[in-house]
Amino acid sequence: MQQIEIVATEVVDRADEVLTPEALEFVAVLHRLAGGRRNELLAERSVRSAAIQAGHDPIRPTETAHLRADPHWQVAPPAPGLADRRVEIVGPTEPKQAINALNSGARVWLADLEDATSPTWRNVISGQVTLRDAVRGELEHDTAERHYRVTAEVTPTIVLRPRGWHLTESHLLVDGEPVPAALVDFGLYFFHNARELIAHGRGPYFYLAKLESHQEARLWNAVFNTAQDLLGIPRGTIRATVLIETITAAFEMEEILYELREHAAGLSAGRWDYLFSLVKQFRSRGQAYLLPDRDQITMAAPFLREYTSELVRVCHRRGAYAIGGPAAFVPNRQNPAANRRALDRVRIDHTREAKDGFDGSWVAHPDLVPVCAAVFDETLGSGEHQQARRRRDRPADTAALIDVRVPDADISERGVRTNIRVGLRYLDAWLRGRGAVAIGSMMEDAATAEICRSQLWQWRHLGARTAEGQPISAEWLTELIAQEYALIPREAEDRLDEARELFAEVVLAERYPEFLTLAAYPHLLAGKPARLAPAA
Repeated sequence: MQQIEIVATEVVDRADEVLTPEALEFVAVLHRLAGGRRNELLAERSVRSAAIQAGHDPIRPTETAHLRADPHWQVAPPAPGLADRRVEIVGPTEPKQAINALNSGARVWLADLEDATSPTWRNVISGQVTLRDAVRGELEHDTAERHYRVTAEVTPTIVLRPRGWHLTESHLLVDGEPVPAALVDFGLYFFHNARELIAHGRGPYFYLAKLESHQEARLWNAVFNTAQDLLGIPRGTIRATVLIETITAAFEMEEILYELREHAAGLSAGRWDYLFSLVKQFRSRGQAYLLPDRDQITMAAPFLREYTSELVRVCHRRGAYAIGGPAAFVPNRQNPAANRRALDRVRIDHTREAKDGFDGSWVAHPDLVPVCAAVFDETLGSGEHQQARRRRDRPADTAALIDVRVPDADISERGVRTNIRVGLRYLDAWLRGRGAVAIGSMMEDAATAEICRSQLWQWRHLGARTAEGQPISAEWLTELIAQEYALIPREAEDRLDEARELFAEVVLAERYPEFLTLAAYPHLLAGKPARLAPAA
């Protein structure tokens, strides 16, 4: 007998409202449709990655050249609530932060179940409860200090970012197999909220993370069609914006839009995961592919300019929105000088995006919404986008996309220590259930933590030296990890010891771990009990 099973230790308040038999069966149908193909696509990722490691540069697929050459096809027109996207706020689905996002004045709230969420069972399910309440205008939250509620007359359009194809949800089994986490996040949200969203003049909208090929977009399109058919919702009601945050996806932007064209809303420049992807895919290709300290890599770097220009070109050629990526700076209300510096850096980033033709961008804090809005208000005026503006007609130069040299930048001991400090503190927070953390003046999430550990692995693996002349060896990194660990203040409930062990493991491993979150996920499952009785 085919079964749906929940395996979890945490008792989550109001979980029964989300984990209904009907909703679980809906997720099971999606799993049986897409789970096998998803596994095949992950295997294809490994083949592609091995080819890049062996010296074969990414290329645009020859079999889809006719799609790129055809000037006539376009994506679907903007859906209700997605016509003006000049400022979007991204953040986790924790109630307090969700309410702050809904009150922020942004046009879109990117509700992030991926990089900004630590995937404990409590976070996964309570996030769905938060979204359910937000969709119905019922979201409230109490702390010891105050009562939080949504007060904005017009709230942002909700766009959900489910977890990527590479992750599984080990707490939910269908026919004895863990369900792809993407299908859990998408399926529960869509089942409970699609009709309600439509009734309120919006719709079920999504951000798709970490795609690596147009075949992966094709699988999402099949999931969308099946989900809409099962609930009797017209095909094309769903809209999806794809984060172009892997180097292989950067070579297939038009194909990705084509596969999703009935459901496509645009593409977004996921800058931090994109840098992670570059380090990951070229990690063993020699010192020409070494990136410098993270804070020295701005969006003005030539290879990032090539990437963003290509994204704008493709989107505007196909009638899609081009959305910029967030600066990671966070305001500092206690330090006016530091706060001005952070706001200036954010303003510079968004001004560049607006001038380059983007139709909007992200922020990661409510205080930054007015900064981004002011920039795009000046550029867009009463308009909704810049699609009539074509920055250039030629496709991006393939060699320029992977030429990662950054002028006047280097690797410093300070940069090495910063990567270690951020990695340790972020992993400690992630293991405690927090997926987005302000560290110093930056908002760190899984994507920035991936950069930190991947750079350290690559620098060590390729025998890099710092600008001060220090070889980046395993012995030196081990010493620095111990020093930075000792400098972090301890708390009663911290998991710094685990974080240190895990971080050293992924940095010093001879074989590169594909994802930090995959290596860390078993730590969230420690003490998991035997399977519970079937839920349906």
